[in-house]
Amino acid sequence: MYRMGEFFSGPGGMALGARWAAQDLQEMGHDVRIVHEWANDYDEDTADTYEANIRPNQFYRGDVRDEARVPIGELTPIQGFAFGFPCNDFSSAGENKGLEGEFGPLYEKGIEVLDTYNPKWFVAENVTGLLSANSDRALTTIMNAMRNAGKYGYKLVPHVYRFEEYGVPQKRRRIIIVGIRGNLPYEFKVPAPPTQDEPLSVQEAFEKIAPDALHHEMPIHRGAVRERLELIAPGENAFNAERLQDPRNAHLRLKVKGATLSNIYRRLRPDEPSYTVTGSGGGGTHIYHWDAPRALTNRERATLQTFPQNFRFSGGPSSIRKQVGMAVPAEGARAIFRALFLTFEGVKYDHEKASLGRRTDEFSSFSKAKATV
Repeated sequence: MYRMGEFFSGPGGMALGARWAAQDLQEMGHDVRIVHEWANDYDEDTADTYEANIRPNQFYRGDVRDEARVPIGELTPIQGFAFGFPCNDFSSAGENKGLEGEFGPLYEKGIEVLDTYNPKWFVAENVTGLLSANSDRALTTIMNAMRNAGKYGYKLVPHVYRFEEYGVPQKRRRIIIVGIRGNLPYEFKVPAPPTQDEPLSVQEAFEKIAPDALHHEMPIHRGAVRERLELIAPGENAFNAERLQDPRNAHLRLKVKGATLSNIYRRLRPDEPSYTVTGSGGGGTHIYHWDAPRALTNRERATLQTFPQNFRFSGGPSSIRKQVGMAVPAEGARAIFRALFLTFEGVKYDHEKASLGRRTDEFSSFSKAKATV
């Protein structure tokens, strides 16, 4: 049994993945169980969502920097830890301040948990912007802290996961760092991607949504927005749509130059995974259906993040959109936790070489360093 703690939990994508993975191993005859001991998030609606669906023994609401709200030294001991430390300062969509921003240093609170409780394993998640943040220094700093955390240190396996290759109907790339405590005789391997050649399309995913599903209220667009969408073909956006180039439709064009690869008013292709689901952004950023001239419903967005239909979110539509966009896809997390639990059970599984893309040379130094822990 693994008592699991979680910081920056979001609505529960990582927790669901861990739970499903444990159930997978139980079906294989292994006694692997997850107890969600405690979790934390600062957003009230997100906290309500997590508590209602995951039901941890304890949920700490508030900023992890506030010891009165999140008493790190007084939490129940755990064997596993997950933390999707805030990506705001590492995202290419923001100011990219990295470790020098307000949120960039919050990974240190995860390190504090590792120092205090020495869990057997941890799983950390962030955006790929972390690769280049602070002139390539941020990732090195964070991984050095992880490697040296706790009484025994941790053996690290960082990898850029393409979640469409792991059963997620969405093109979403994230850095996942799996750490195993240095005194344990286990070596995590990146699980082989099961849907690399045949990713799940949005049409296949949406076919499973019941008409009366939760959070499936249809957006209604009027005026220029609807007219514009009706002229945009699947896969096109507001800047490269062929029919919007017609002089008769000039009044529907957006007055922005050099944005032909933009996701503004971009409509999905039904036969492919979606582009990346986000949790914020103004007009034109809500992801648009390939057939109906409308934005996606929150249930459709949640489906792209592989939340089950009975997963109920708390808060209003904007809050739900934010929660969904910030989450870790549950099926993607499931694949990673499944490989982690198989590792601890001593069961071989198909795997591939870990890679951080263009940072392959530096990753080699990470691999050599972990052998000395």
